[in-house]
Amino acid sequence: MGRHGTIANRKSAQDSKRAAIFTKYSRQIMVAAKDGGDPEFNSTLRVAIEKAKSIGMPNANIERAVKKGSGELEGESFEELTFEGYGPSGVAIIVNALTDNKNRTASFVRSTFDKNGGNLGTPGCVSYMFSRKGVIIIEAKSEIDEDTIMMDALEAGAEDVISNEDNYEIRTEPSVFSDVHKAMSDAGYEIAEAEIEHIPSMEASVSDDDIKSLSKLIDTLEDNDDVQSVYYNCEL
Repeated sequence: MGRHGTIANRKSAQDSKRAAIFTKYSRQIMVAAKDGGDPEFNSTLRVAIEKAKSIGMPNANIERAVKKGSGELEGESFEELTFEGYGPSGVAIIVNALTDNKNRTASFVRSTFDKNGGNLGTPGCVSYMFSRKGVIIIEAKSEIDEDTIMMDALEAGAEDVISNEDNYEIRTEPSVFSDVHKAMSDAGYEIAEAEIEHIPSMEASVSDDDIKSLSKLIDTLEDNDDVQSVYYNCEL
């Protein structure tokens, strides 16, 4: 099994946090739309919109976010921030955020590390333990042949396809992520998730005493509206 949980578990978690997820995805769309509001000519926006639709975000919400980002409607201005640090048991953690208040977000992230046995570090302190990869998740179904999806993905420019319990995890270089995403979508595959992620190149082991505090640290970060994603180099 890969680092991604089962699709059923992830959908259950999404359902319980749907309003917060809508907020996060709206921000992603707004930032992407700064480079143009037409998804036909803005691949980053196209992927962001498809991700939002996959979790059931209403079209009205999506259109409003696009208009805010492209300047058709007045909206907030969001800044991308990345934080790096260590959690309990020395687990490396990378936090990506979109915020309209840099000081608020930085203060929250720092205090969350401090309160849960972690230590916020300087830029670059843990990123060398990760590789940035495009990750496209497609649900495994009876009508999908493993050899065929692997061939289609590799021909589209993917570098690897990992067969998991209930999904196929396609990995790409960031530079071809949107091209592979479009090719797989055009080929008729239903994409469950798609993101450029930080994939750990080395795994940390977590002591039994630290599992609870590490889980709380990660959950607290992920529950914050400003935080878009949290990556860590261990299995929980």
